[in-house]
Amino acid sequence: MRLISLIVSAAVLATGLTVSAPVVAEDLTIKLWSRADRSGPLRAGNIVDAADQFNNFLAATGSDKRVVIELIETNYKGFDADALGLLKAHSVGDTPDIVVAAHEWIGAFVDAGLAANLESHIEGNPNLYGDIIPQLWDSVRYKGERYGIPQDSEVRMFFLNNDMMRAAGKSDEFIASLPEEVNAGNFTMDDFCDLAAEVKNSGASEIGFVHRPNVGPDFQMAMAAFGIDLYNDEEAKLQITRSGLQRYYQWLADCVEKGALPADMTTYSWDSVHAAFRGEKAMSKFHGVWNLGAQLEAFGIDPLDSEAYFNKITWINAPAGEKGGQPKNLSHPIVYVVADTPNKELAAMLVGLASQPIPNTRHAVGTNHTPINYSQAAMPEFQSKGWGLVAGVPLLQYAEFMPNHTRIGQYNAITYQGVQAVETGEMGAEEAAEWVVEELEVELGDDLIILD
Repeated sequence: MRLISLIVSAAVLATGLTVSAPVVAEDLTIKLWSRADRSGPLRAGNIVDAADQFNNFLAATGSDKRVVIELIETNYKGFDADALGLLKAHSVGDTPDIVVAAHEWIGAFVDAGLAANLESHIEGNPNLYGDIIPQLWDSVRYKGERYGIPQDSEVRMFFLNNDMMRAAGKSDEFIASLPEEVNAGNFTMDDFCDLAAEVKNSGASEIGFVHRPNVGPDFQMAMAAFGIDLYNDEEAKLQITRSGLQRYYQWLADCVEKGALPADMTTYSWDSVHAAFRGEKAMSKFHGVWNLGAQLEAFGIDPLDSEAYFNKITWINAPAGEKGGQPKNLSHPIVYVVADTPNKELAAMLVGLASQPIPNTRHAVGTNHTPINYSQAAMPEFQSKGWGLVAGVPLLQYAEFMPNHTRIGQYNAITYQGVQAVETGEMGAEEAAEWVVEELEVELGDDLIILD
C-alpha cells in the first residue's frame, strides 16, 4: 500500500490532479510514441496497462479524473528511421510525452531538447527503480546523467557446441571450466581461436566459428576485448585507438590463417550463418540470446529441458584479448524516454509502473529478452519458461553498450570494412587499422577522438 500511496501522492503534486471529486471529469492525455513492432507489442502495451493501473489508484482516492494514453504508432522499418521521424516531429512542436526508442539515440534526443533528465526522478523513487540491474543504467546515460529507463535487455555471447569439442577430444571438465576461465581472464581470444581451429582441423566440425555477415553491433564486444573503448562520455564523442584496432584485426587474420574462421565469412547470408551453427557445421557462433528458441528447435531439445540444452551448448563472454584481461559482451536495450513536456512527471510515473517485474516479465518471456530487474529471475514464469534468459543475467556483469551517439552507424560501417579487408586478405592488420582510422577521421571529423 505504501508504494501505491507514494505513486499517487507524487503524481498529484506533479500534475495538479486533485483527489476531491470535481463537478466535471477531466481527462489528462499522455502521448506515447512507439513503432508498430509485432516482435515487442508490450513495449507500448505496458504503458497503456500502467495508465489503467494508475487510474485505479485515482479512483480509490475518490477522484474521477483519469489518464488517457494517445498511442502514436509509427510504421518505420527500424529504430533509426523511427528516431529520425520523431526528431522531425519534435522540430515542429509535435512532441510526445513518452517515447519507445533504441538507447543509442538518447544523445540526439538530449541535444534536440526532447529528452528530460530523469536523475532526480530515479533517485526519488527507489521503490520503482532500486532493483534494476545496475549495468543497464549505462545504456541511458549521456554526459553522466540518465535520460531514460531500460525497457528490456539482451545479452550477446559466444555459443560453443560441446558435442563437437568432445569429439575433438576435450573433456567434460575442460568444457565445464570454460565460462569461469573466460571470466578470470585465463582463456583469451587467441585461446578461443586456437580451440575453434583445433576442433575444425580434427574433423569434428566443418567450420570453427562464424559471426554476423554484415555491419552491426555484435563486433563491438570483440573490439572491446582488445581494449577498444568506442565512446568518451564526458565529451560525448566517439573514439578509436590504432593499437587496439590493429590487435583486433590481427586476431581475425590469425583465425582465418589457422582455419578457425572462413575467409569468405563476410559474403555469407544470414541464413547461412544461422544454418552453420544450428545445422552443427560450426563449433561456435557469437550472436544474441534470442537465438535460443531456434536452437532448441533445430537440436530437437524440449524447450523446458535446460539440462539437455546446456549439456550440448556452452555460453561464454567474449574472452579478454590478453591474459588477465576482462571479458566483454554486448547488450542493446530498448528504452523509455520521457520527453521534456509539461506532463513529464506523470509520464515518468507511468514509465515506472510499466517497469515493474510483472509487466516487464510478460514482455521479456514472450520476446526472449533478459529481465531489467534482478527479482524477475526468481519469478515462476521466468523459472519455467525463461530459464535461458535467467542464465543470461550473470553475463550482463560484463556488458558493453553501443555509444549514445547518432554517428555510431557510420563508425560501425567503416570498422566493418576493415573486418572484410583482413578476413579476405586484401589488407594486413596494420594497413587495415591505419586505413580505417583515416576514414573515420575524414567521415566523423570533430565527432571522433583518436587516442593513439
